[in-house]
Formats: sequence, C-alpha cells, structure tokens
Amino acid sequence: MAEETARFPKVDISQEMKESFISYAMSVIVSRALPDVRDGLKPVHRRILYAMHDMGLTPDKPFRKSANVVGEVMANYHPHGDSSIYEAMVRMAQDFNMRYMLVEGQGNFGSVDGDPAAAMRYTESRFSKVALELLRDIDKETVDFVPNYDGRKEEPVVLPSRFPNLLLNGASGIAVGMATNIPPHNLTEVIDGILAMIDNPDITIQELMKIIKGPDFPTAGEILGYSGIRRAYETGRGSIIMRAKTMIDEEKGKPRIIVTEIPYQVNKARLVEKIAELVREKKIEGITDLRDESDRKGMRIVMELRRDVIPKVVLNNLFKHTQLQTTFGVNMLALVDGRPRVLTLRDMLYYYLQHQREIIRRRTEYDLKQAEARAHILEGLRIALDHIDEIISLIRSSRTTEEARDGLMTNYSLSYEQAQAILDMRLQRLTGLEREKIENEYQELLAKISELRAILADENKIYAIIHDELVEIKERFGDDRRTEITFDENHIEDADLIPEEDVVITLTHDGYIKRLPVTTYRAQKRGGRGVQGLGTKDDDFVEHLYITNSHDTIMFFTNKGKAYRLKGYEIPDLSRTAKGTPIINLIQIEKGERVSAVIPVKDFEGDRYLFFATKKGIIKKTELSSYENIRRVGLIAVNLRENDELIGVRLTDGQQEIIMGTKNGMSVRYKESDVRTMGRNATGVKGITLDDDDDVIDMDVIKPGAEVLIVTANGYGKRTPVDEYRIQSRGGKGIKTHNVTERSGHVVGLKVVEPEEDLMIITTSGIIIRTEMKGISVMGRYTQGVKLIRLSENEQVGSVAKVPPNDEEETEDDVVEGSPASDDADSVDPSEE
Repeated sequence: MAEETARFPKVDISQEMKESFISYAMSVIVSRALPDVRDGLKPVHRRILYAMHDMGLTPDKPFRKSANVVGEVMANYHPHGDSSIYEAMVRMAQDFNMRYMLVEGQGNFGSVDGDPAAAMRYTESRFSKVALELLRDIDKETVDFVPNYDGRKEEPVVLPSRFPNLLLNGASGIAVGMATNIPPHNLTEVIDGILAMIDNPDITIQELMKIIKGPDFPTAGEILGYSGIRRAYETGRGSIIMRAKTMIDEEKGKPRIIVTEIPYQVNKARLVEKIAELVREKKIEGITDLRDESDRKGMRIVMELRRDVIPKVVLNNLFKHTQLQTTFGVNMLALVDGRPRVLTLRDMLYYYLQHQREIIRRRTEYDLKQAEARAHILEGLRIALDHIDEIISLIRSSRTTEEARDGLMTNYSLSYEQAQAILDMRLQRLTGLEREKIENEYQELLAKISELRAILADENKIYAIIHDELVEIKERFGDDRRTEITFDENHIEDADLIPEEDVVITLTHDGYIKRLPVTTYRAQKRGGRGVQGLGTKDDDFVEHLYITNSHDTIMFFTNKGKAYRLKGYEIPDLSRTAKGTPIINLIQIEKGERVSAVIPVKDFEGDRYLFFATKKGIIKKTELSSYENIRRVGLIAVNLRENDELIGVRLTDGQQEIIMGTKNGMSVRYKESDVRTMGRNATGVKGITLDDDDDVIDMDVIKPGAEVLIVTANGYGKRTPVDEYRIQSRGGKGIKTHNVTERSGHVVGLKVVEPEEDLMIITTSGIIIRTEMKGISVMGRYTQGVKLIRLSENEQVGSVAKVPPNDEEETEDDVVEGSPASDDADSVDPSEE
C-alpha cells in the first residue's frame, strides 16, 4: 500500500485543476490568441511569414503551392493542424480582411460573400511587397531567436516589423477569459502619428487624434462620430458604429438606394439575403426590386423603391434592421513583455517606437561588428602587402599551413584571422590596382565604423534613422483613407471632441457636399488654370463654396425658402478630388429642393438679423433668434410667391447697407433700415424692380471703403469702389454695374470685397482657382473688366466666393497648373464690342 502511495501520490483535485487551467490559459494567451504589441502578429502568422522567408518566396520570385508553405510551417514551426495554418494564411491574402495584405495569393482565396478559399493544393502564394518590411534586417541579429518545438531549428520571438502592423492590420482573437479586437488603420496616418511622437515625446492622445483620425477599414464604409473612437484611444476599449456607404438616386424616375461599400467583416451575400427576407416579411416597406450588381470594378447593391415612399425613411429602417449598420467593439489587448495588457493609442505607438529603437541599436551593433571584423582583416592584408617579399619567402620555406600561419602571427604580430586571410589571399591581389582597392575599402570602413559608433552613442541619431525609414515606407506604401468619419442625427458629438479648424464647404448643382481644410487650395496669380477641386459628373458642377469653421452651426437655406442646420464637423471631410456626399443624406430636403444659401453662426444671441433676397427681387429681414430651433425636417424661413426662389441670405445687425445685383448688370444699394423687421413666415417686400428677362443673382452687405466685385459667366471680372454706387430707395430699377456683352457673358457674382482678401472662382467643370483680390483691376461700373480665368470650350464660371488671405503665401514655383493669361486677353474696352 505504501509502495502504491509513493507511485501515485494523493493530490487535491481542486488545486490541481486550478493550476492546470491557469497553465492552459496562459499557453492560449501567449502562444495562440493574442498579438505581440511590437509586430502585431500571433505566433501562427509570425511562423508562416518566417517559413516563407526561409523558402525565399519574395515578390520577385514565382508563386509556390500553398500546400508547400503550410507543410513547411507545420513541419518546422507550428505543430498544429494544417487547416488552421492555411486559414490563417488565407486571411493574410484577403483584401477585404487585411488593410495591407501580407501574403499575395494566386487562385481562389475566398470572397466578401463568404465563399471559402479553394483547397491549399489549388492555390499559390508568396510574400506581398509590404510584408518584406516586417522581416527586413532579421538576419542581422535584430531580434532574439528560440528553439522550435523539437529543437532542430530556431524561430524568431518577434519580427523586426519596420511598420506598425498591429495598428495597420488590426487583430482579433479569443483567449481564455479575455479577447482582443483591434481595428485596422491607415498607414499614412499612423506613421505620421509616430513621427509626431518622435518630435514630441510628451504628445497627448488628443493631439494624436488630430493626425490619426480613426480606424480605416479595408471595405471602406463610414464611421458615425468620434465618441467611440476617442473612448477606444483613451481607454483601450470602445464601441465604433460602422455604416455602409449609401446614396439615394432619384435621377431616373423611380428612387433607388445604392450601396457601394459595406461595414468591415459583413458578409455581403447574407446581407442581401437579410434585406430580401425583411421585404418578404413586410418588416421593411417600399422596396420593389433588390439586385446585387457587384463586379470586379467594385461593390454595388441596388434597391429600387416605390415612388410614394420617402427614401430616407427606408434607408433608416435598413440601418436599423440589417448589417448596413453594425458595431465594432474595440478591445485593444496585446502582449507587452509577454503579458496581456489593454493599451491606449499612445501606448501602442510608444511600445512600437521602443521596439524600433531596439531594432536599430542591434542592427547598428551587428553592422559595427561586421565592419570591425572586416577592417581587422584588411589591416592584416595591408601589413602583408607592405612586407610581401618576406611573407612569400616565409610561406615558401614553411612545410605546413600551420607552420606558415604561426610564423606570420609571430613575426608580424598578426591575429589568427589575419594570418589565415593572408594565406587565403590570391596572387591577383598583389597588383597595384588591387592594392589600391584594399586601401580604399579600408578607409571607407574606418569612416563607416566611426559613423556607427556615433549612432550608438547618440539616441537622437537612432530616432533620426527611425524617422527617415518610416518616411520611406510611407512614401512607398502610403495611401488615402478609405473609411469616412461622418455623423448622423442620432450620433451628434460634443464640439470639443472635434478639431477646430477653418474649412471650405463645397456644394454642387446636383447636391453633393463635402468639407475640406481651407489650406487645400494654393494662392495663384489671376488668369491661372486652377486645380481640380472636386470630382463631378459630366452634367454636374460646383455651384456654391463657403468658408466657415468646423465648430460653427451651418444654416442651410433652400431655393424653396426652408431652413436646415448642421454643425460644420457633421459634413464629411473628404479628399480634394472626391465628389462629395449627397446633401439629402445629411438634411431632409424634399425632391426638387436645393440649397441656395449657407450662413455659419457661432450662437443665436444678441440683436442680429437674417436678411433674405429672392430671384424676383423680394427682400425680408427677420431676427436670427427666430431660427434657433430648426428641426431635422427643416423650418420655413420665408414664404415665397409663385415661380420665385430664395437666392441669398446675409447675417446683419439691422443697420447695414445692402447691394443687390442682377444677371443683366443692374444693381441697387439701399439702407437695411428701410426694411422693417418681419416674422419668420412673412413673404417680404420689393427690393428691386426687374425687367421681364432679368433675375437677381446675388446680394451682399456694404462695407465702408470696400469695393464691389463683379464676375461674369465667361470669366471676366473687375473691382469698382462702392462710392460709385449711390444709395437709393429700395424697390427701384437701380443703376448699371456691368456692361453685359456676348463676350463677357451675364453676371454670375456680385461681392463686396477688400484688397487683402482672396477670391475663389468655381467653373462648371469643377475647376477651382484661388487668386489675390488685389490682382484684379479696379474699373468703373460701365466696363467689362479683365480676364480672371481661362475657360475651356463649353465651360463657364459657376460661382465665386471671397476668402481670407493666406497666412503663408506660396511662391510661383509652388503654383499647381497655374500660368498667367495672355496680356491681350486681359483688359477689354467696351468700344471693341
């Protein structure tokens, strides 16, 4: 019995279970489920990439069967099932899963519809170009190696990871008692964030968020709001609302909802099936046809609607009941020094930067060691060349190699390596040219050794190298953000979450709106060709452009006399050449209604008024506070007469002077006090008497000492002192402000300007040019003006806007596509017509 007890000792089963489960849990956490903060890889992904490195599957080499790669990984590094290895490799080759693919696949690697990849015997794979940067310098002792599972080989503990892969491609995994879910990000933004941390080690998360806007998913789509992003970046945990990119198309009669991008990790085929199921069950009304028109050019799901439904209502129901809107639960859990930790955005960048600091230090030490070893050999060769006759004689008189080597070491104080190198030296090295090569190589090595020692002695030099190498990677692999960060009426954010900046808001004739930093456009000389400011359709053009602040309330007034409101930051921030977001996706305007005026307002307090003008010359003045509570469905701003439209609105103090201009070149200047304050629903009074073929095109507020700018459809313009416009009574025909001819075209813009301001001109083909106001000639009311912009055939000026001057003017060398117009086309005398 005692013998049996010794062989099988008694244990406390609860304690044994506890200890065994903890061991199992830690094995899962460290060796399977969680990525390392330094390279962003789990062990299986790291082993796949290292095995491909062993096999030499670089992007310039032929593809190899995926089964070959999986077999190599399983045999040498990852003793688990082949299916799990292949599934991990497939994911690294899917452009809808990885923001920056690490494996380049050939064959069927699955689809966004949930189709599985073909069997590994049918597909082929190799490194992607960006994946090479994960292993660069791994052969220079930059990382530690450990024995593989059977001790026959060694594998890296972590990869050098020359780019921050954890943030760029994200990670997801379920361990024991914990899980990670890190969203992918944009390479350009993340590297810019690291560069900012190098320049300012004390940078805050709020400052980093001005650079790293938020996650950037491979399937693009939209993110609603900043609050979830900010919580995730500040605490490591948060909830991000993702939404499909949709548009409402009413151009071809029946309204349609078109989906062009879907949220990350949503199965498109199941999404379409779910929509069809909801339509059959009548949980969503109004959809008459559903088609998946996706092809190799891109994604496109089309839903045709009944004519009697409101598309926005149908779309909101789709967001509510389907995965067109879903949530990404962020949990930024990663291994730091082998221990799981929830990390903030700043933590992730900090640990990655420290990893790179270690990589550069170890690489430099390796290069220094190699350079010193080679310099040591060259020193021996130089000694040999200086005593070549004696050394040849010594070698000839020696009976064995060992005797010759010992003689060299004794007689010339050489090391074993130097003596062996001399014995191995070929006779061709005795020529004069070869002697010179040895000397040059030796001097170059001395300089290199000095430089490497200087790097190791100065942390700033190490960070400078990291900076330069990150910039190089950004230039090679950086791309534009795919996922837009936008807003919804149910997800409005606090203003202090949003960076405050001056922005340009553009709105096209067909109702596409976007927001851009005002610095996007460079100042140009008048007559320049301009830069492409908006990608438009053939039958669309930029109609309105406004300068405002991202924190201001933006009031939208439509041609039908209704008012809407948004915050500046609620308008999507898009690239310079993007078409924009349909305005009907942001404010609930009706069919046939379009925005004709925009007023930025910081607050609604004080004695301020909105002054309205219509196409038929009707004007109205109403207190600003009457428009403070504007519902999402809009508010009646002015009651319009039949066939009339609202063309302009200005914010005033009630004591200004107003000037109005017409298409046929007439104008009237009058005191605002001539117009009594009216209620919000009032129609107004007559501001100017028009001819039958004339319309009001613009109105503005007079400033003392300013000038009136006139711009015509064919690109002519001038400045005229306001003193040439005498004050008249409202309601008269006014006076002439421009000599309208066939050459100049009708008047499209009238602005009260000052020489220090700049002018933006927008053409019907989407060209925007920014020019200095002082470069436009001052002329009388009856002239046509000078050429401001050269227009292509069938192109006209669509609208104009005045903007503040640049803080830092660009030099002529920096002008994009700008070239001055010919002198003989600039100034026109009316007698020439």
